[in-house]
Amino acid sequence: MHRERDDQRQRRARRGAPARARQAKAPVDPHPLFVAATASYAANCALGTAVATGRLHTGRAHWVHHALYICTSALAAAAATSLLWSRSRAGWALLPAAIPLIAIPSVSARTRGHVGIALSAAPFFVGALVASARGRRHAPKQKNKRKR
Repeated sequence: MHRERDDQRQRRARRGAPARARQAKAPVDPHPLFVAATASYAANCALGTAVATGRLHTGRAHWVHHALYICTSALAAAAATSLLWSRSRAGWALLPAAIPLIAIPSVSARTRGHVGIALSAAPFFVGALVASARGRRHAPKQKNKRKR
């Protein structure tokens, strides 16, 4: 009888453990999202500055700056949602950057206001990146308990 139970357990183990017995997945680290959002923001600022000062001529490729803006906004939104699915609180530092990101399309690119609004988001991106890196450093390390 014990041998039959052992055989059943072994067969179950080969098929996969039942849902309740499965180990919890390791938490997802949101830090790469904060790095990507900050890098996209920096690239967008660099491109905008280069075009505004005449160092770079995009010609008909104005869409590159717009694509970077959309990428920056999407990555910032994804990083801010880390408040919902991770233990990281760096999203709180990034949330205020939504205000300039929302306001920037309504200001002409040929004005100083466009530059001022764009740069007003910088402290929030940098602060969120630093907070994310600190949270990552202080997070408890997960031990792999599975025997091989």
